[in-house]
Amino acid sequence: MHSIMKTNIILAGVGGQGILSIATVIGEAALEEGLYLKQAEVHGMSQRGGDVQSNLRLSSEPIASDLIPKGAADIIISLEPMEALRYAEYLSPEGWIVTSSAPFVNIPDYPDMEKINERLAAIGHVVSLDVEALAKEAGAPAQAANMVLLGAAIPMLGIDHDKMIDGVRRVFARKGEAVVASNVAAAEAGFAASVK
Repeated sequence: MHSIMKTNIILAGVGGQGILSIATVIGEAALEEGLYLKQAEVHGMSQRGGDVQSNLRLSSEPIASDLIPKGAADIIISLEPMEALRYAEYLSPEGWIVTSSAPFVNIPDYPDMEKINERLAAIGHVVSLDVEALAKEAGAPAQAANMVLLGAAIPMLGIDHDKMIDGVRRVFARKGEAVVASNVAAAEAGFAASVK
């Protein structure tokens, strides 16, 4: 009997960080795997600096709703640590948070990073990476930090690594070979840091 594959993903961050590119790549790879896919509308302000969040559901069977219930997210992928915590109640007990460790301080009363890190540590299944530093190390621009985060999430997504990397290639193909190469390098750097 074929096992049913289901992955509920919450993507969170701040406008201008490239959350939608992450969703697009996961969608490409999911279609290659022959999975069903539902994406809820992006909520929030997608202009720079506003909170952005999207639900992405993958399954080997048809999906009824595009919204993820509380306690049912398998993975929260967040480009901002406070945004990761904002959706923590949606995480399943076995779920993972993959987040950038660097705050995007867009509000005057941004909480203390120590408190945020304590709360993340209490959750347990957390991969927290300095995605911009990893992007730079990989020779990619800071804008490719979102692909570092995507790469770090690959082990938890239930989609084949090579199909995910192919998804990166296809999504960026029209921007030329150099952009493809730097985004692939960024994704691979995130993957390598995550599986350590």
